[in-house]
Amino acid sequence: MQSLGLVDIGGTSIKFAIWDGHALQEHHAITTPKNLTDFFDLLTSEVEKMKAMAPIVGVGISAPGAVDKQTGIIGGASAIPYIHNFKIQQELSAKFGLPVSMENDANCAALAELDSGAGAGANSLAFFVVGTGVGGSIIINHRIWHGAHLFGGEFGFTMATATHTVSELGTVPNALRRYQASNPQAAPIDGKQLFELASNGDEAAGKEVQTIYRTLATAIYNIQYSFDPEKIVLGGGVSNNPALIPGIETEIEKIRAQVKIASLKPDVVPCVYTDEANLRGAAVDFEQSYPDLG
Repeated sequence: MQSLGLVDIGGTSIKFAIWDGHALQEHHAITTPKNLTDFFDLLTSEVEKMKAMAPIVGVGISAPGAVDKQTGIIGGASAIPYIHNFKIQQELSAKFGLPVSMENDANCAALAELDSGAGAGANSLAFFVVGTGVGGSIIINHRIWHGAHLFGGEFGFTMATATHTVSELGTVPNALRRYQASNPQAAPIDGKQLFELASNGDEAAGKEVQTIYRTLATAIYNIQYSFDPEKIVLGGGVSNNPALIPGIETEIEKIRAQVKIASLKPDVVPCVYTDEANLRGAAVDFEQSYPDLG
């Protein structure tokens, strides 16, 4: 394929790279501007630099929020409020003088994993991003399932119990808050320490870690039996923890033992790409959006 400019818009920094068809080149990050004018100036300047370095035929963009690929508008909300609710894709294309594709960041990460990462060779997958909340993506026949209201893959909004969502019970930050509340005299800890305490027999930590495992296992089980993807890919910082998938799989087995008819075991794997995922996925999205140029 031909060269592309790639942009990954984040609340703290914006990443840039040139895709040469095989790897990211000139990969770097710049602090996210505080306003739309500076944002446009930065992206236009960086794309001009890319043009000078490579014969790029277009720009693929990974963005937060509910990206509507039909209208070129980013709905919803994010840490960058000024990019929402106007035809930003068309404006960027005009400023760059190039075709622009734009997709949600979690969807881009999922496309990267399907293309050449943990889901390579599959036609479908569910991608879970476990961070401060639980987001993700569903891909069917190599295409993102956006849903009628662009809520496809918002696993964190689903209910884990009668009173709590998957994001409330299945994430490390919320588990830490509950642990600190039950141990007000204890010094603050991070997620790694929470798992270490649990493995060393701390009952309160063990309870919270088990809650994470059970919640994610339930969500994964439900997605498996709703969409039946070939693979379930886990991303986000906690996916680096080697105890995570075994802990989830133990809970999935408990669910399968409880639901006797559940013969299928979800194939749960960790993501391959980390900081490159959104950029790589933006390249895949551009290829799908402009097949004659990719």
